[in-house]
Amino acid sequence: MSMERTEKLRVVNHPAAKVDAEALVTGRAVYTNDLAPADCLIVKIVRSPHAHALIKEIDTSRAEAVPGIECVLTYKDCPQKRFTLAGQTYPEPSPYDRLILDQRVRFVGDAAAIVAGTSEEAVKKAMKLVKIKYEVLEPVLDFRKAKDNPILVHPEDNWRSLCSVGADNNRNLCAHDVCGAGDVDAVLKSCDYVVDRVYHTKANQQTMMETFRTYTYLDAYGRLNVVSSTQVPFHVRRILGHALDIPKHKIRVIKPRIGGGFGAKQTSVSEVYPAFVTWKTGKPAKIIYTREEAMTASSPRHEMEMHVRVGADKEGKIRAIDLHTLSNTGAYGEHGPTTVGLSGHKSIPLYGSPEAFRFEYDVVYTNVMSAGAYRGYGATQGIFAVESAVNELAQTLGMDPTVLREKNMVREGMVMPAYYGETTKSCALDRCMARAKEMIGWDEKYPCRDMGNGKVRGVGVAMAMQGSGISHVDTGTAAIKVNDDGYYSLMIGATDMGTGCDTILTQMAAECLDCDMSDILVHGVDTDVSPYDCGSYASSTTYVTGMAVVKTCETLRKKICERGAEYLGCSAEDVEFDGQKVTNLKTGESITRKELGNKVMSFNNEPLSASEAFSSPTSPPPFMVGMAEVEIDKETGVPELIDYVAVVDCGTVVNPSLARVQVEGGIAQGIGMALYEDIVYNKKGKTYSNSFMQYKIPSRLDVGTIRVEFESSYEPTGPFGAKSIGEIVINTPSPAISNAIQNAVGVIIRELPMTAEKIYRGMQEER
Repeated sequence: MSMERTEKLRVVNHPAAKVDAEALVTGRAVYTNDLAPADCLIVKIVRSPHAHALIKEIDTSRAEAVPGIECVLTYKDCPQKRFTLAGQTYPEPSPYDRLILDQRVRFVGDAAAIVAGTSEEAVKKAMKLVKIKYEVLEPVLDFRKAKDNPILVHPEDNWRSLCSVGADNNRNLCAHDVCGAGDVDAVLKSCDYVVDRVYHTKANQQTMMETFRTYTYLDAYGRLNVVSSTQVPFHVRRILGHALDIPKHKIRVIKPRIGGGFGAKQTSVSEVYPAFVTWKTGKPAKIIYTREEAMTASSPRHEMEMHVRVGADKEGKIRAIDLHTLSNTGAYGEHGPTTVGLSGHKSIPLYGSPEAFRFEYDVVYTNVMSAGAYRGYGATQGIFAVESAVNELAQTLGMDPTVLREKNMVREGMVMPAYYGETTKSCALDRCMARAKEMIGWDEKYPCRDMGNGKVRGVGVAMAMQGSGISHVDTGTAAIKVNDDGYYSLMIGATDMGTGCDTILTQMAAECLDCDMSDILVHGVDTDVSPYDCGSYASSTTYVTGMAVVKTCETLRKKICERGAEYLGCSAEDVEFDGQKVTNLKTGESITRKELGNKVMSFNNEPLSASEAFSSPTSPPPFMVGMAEVEIDKETGVPELIDYVAVVDCGTVVNPSLARVQVEGGIAQGIGMALYEDIVYNKKGKTYSNSFMQYKIPSRLDVGTIRVEFESSYEPTGPFGAKSIGEIVINTPSPAISNAIQNAVGVIIRELPMTAEKIYRGMQEER
C-alpha cells in the first residue's frame, strides 16, 4: 500500500481509544443482566438426560404447585411450526428443524420443559418435580456412520429446507455439495508426489466471559421487547417471529453491551425461552445460562473430518488439491450448510491456481449438541487440514515448507478458481511470509535445535485467508444526522461485541467528515430505530458496514454544502466544507457547522441527515502467515509454546491498537484449539467437558510470547483500503504448531488437540 494513501489519513490508520473504554474500566458498562428489573420471572430449562428419546408422559402438576411458580411449559404449549435458530440472512440456508419444545429430544441437554417463577429457589425446586417418562431410542453418535443410517435424527414430516443445499432429513443429511475444476484424479495420478491424509478437528467452545442471557417484557402497546446479548439483533427479531408464530412488527430487539460472542451469539441460543414465557404470561422474564449450560447446550464449532490429497511435481509445484469434508452438525442444522463451505473455499485458494481441484462435503445430523458459528467458521478446520497436508508434502519432497509455499502461494492479481472465481485485488501474503521468517529467525532455527537438556525446539509455519463479509448477501446500513450545535449522531445496526466496531466506524465517520471523534455520538442497536444490518459475523463489519458509513458521510457532506450554500445565498458549486464551516469561495463568507445545526431546527423543509447501505459482489480475503516455535520434552512429550509470530494483511489497518488485540486474542484461541481444548463424550452421548475444570482453555501463561505485525495492502473496494481481521487470526496456530512438533520430533498429529500423550505415543512409535 502506498505511503501517500495512509499519510493523508487523519483519524483512520491511527490508534484511538475505544469509545466505551472509560465505561468498561470503571465498571459502568451496562450488560443484559444489569438492565433486567429485579421483579422479572426467572426462567430455567429442564433438560433431557438422554441423547435420543420421545417424551411419553410429562406431569407438571407438582411443579406448578410450588409457591412462586408462574408456569411450566411443555411441547403441548408450543407452536408446531419449525424454524432455525441460525442468525443468517433470509431465506436461511440452515434447515427449519426446531420447535421451541419438541416431543422428541435429540441430545443430552436438549430442552424438555420451561419453568418460570419469581425466585431461583422456587424454579430449581419445581424443576426437580417435573416428572417426565421417556421412551429411550437408540442414538446416532458416530458422525462417520450418520449418513444413510436407519436411525433418523429428524424423521418428522414438517422438517423443511428453504435453500437447495443438498439437505435430506431422510438420509440424516443437513447439506451436501461438490465443486471443482479440471480432472483431479487424472492430475493426481500424473503427479510425482501425492500426500493422502485424513485430519480430524473436534468441536470447540467459544467460552466467552458473558454466557447466553436474555430478558423480555411487553411494552404499553403489547409488543414483545427483547433485551439480549446477541450478535444478530435483526435476525433474532425474525427468528422469534417464526418461533412464536407472531408478526415481526410485534417484536423489538435491543442489544446492550456484550461480554464476548466469538460467533456463539450468532445463534439465537437463549432468546426464545423468556420470550415464550413473556408472550404466554404477559410478565417480564429473564434467562441466564450457567457455565455448564453454556458448555452442554450451546453452539460450538463443528467437528469435521477432512480427507486431503495434494499432488506436486519434483520441483514442488502443487498441481492438484482434493478435499472431502465430513461435518457434524449435531442434533440441529444451525450453520451446518454454511460453515462447511469455508473448509474448502478458504483453504484451497491459498495455493493460487492448481491445474485441478475438487471440494466435496457432507454435513450430517447426529444426537450430540448442535454446532453453530465460531470465529473462523469452518475455515479454521479446513486450513488445519490443507496446511498440515502441505507441510507433510514439504517433508516428502525434502523441502523447507516456507520455500514450498513461496513457490505456490496466491499473489496479487491472480484469479482464484476455488474462491468463487474472484481476483485478488490486494494481497501481501508474500511479504507476510518474508516478514514472519525474519521475525522468528526461521533460517537459523529450521527445522529444529536440540537444547541439550532433554528438550528439542522446532519451528512450524502456516498460511491463512478468510473473507470480508458474505458476497452477494451481506448488507450494512448507516444513518447520520446533524443535531443542534452541529454534533452528529451515527446510527448503525452492526453489533459491537467487544471488537471495537463502534470505535472504528466512528473513526471512519470522523475521517470523512473532517471532525473529531468526540463530535460523533454512536448508538447501540435497537431494531426499532437502528438502520438494518445483518449483524456482526462473517468478518463483515469493517468492510461492509464501514463502506456504508463512508457512503453515508459522502452523501451528508453534499447535503451540508447544499444547505450551507442556501443559507449563504449562493450556488452549491461555489462552497467548500472543511468539517467546521461551509465557506463561499467567491466572497469568503462562511457559516459554521454549529450555526448550521441550529438553523436546521427552525423553518426547515428537509432534515439534514443521510442514510446509505452497502452490499458487495465480492468478499476480498485478508491473508496471514503464522509461525510457531515449540519446545518438546523428549522424556514426556510435553509441548511448550515458546514463541508465536504472526503477520497479517488486512488491507489498511483502521485502528492499529484494536487490530493488534484482535490478532493476539484470536491466536490465543487458536492455541487453545491446537493444544488444550477437548470435547469428550461418554458412550451414551453425555459430554464430560462441561466446566473449565474439564474443558481447558489457555491462560496467559500457556500461550508463550505472541508477536504481531502488519503488512498492509490496499483493497480498492474497501473503506480507506481496509479488509477484515476478526476471523482470520484464529486459523494459523493449529497447523503451525503441528508443523513445529513435526519438525522437532518427527511426530505428525492429525487430530486436535495435540496433547503430550499423543506426542509421547508418536515418539515411541518412531523409536
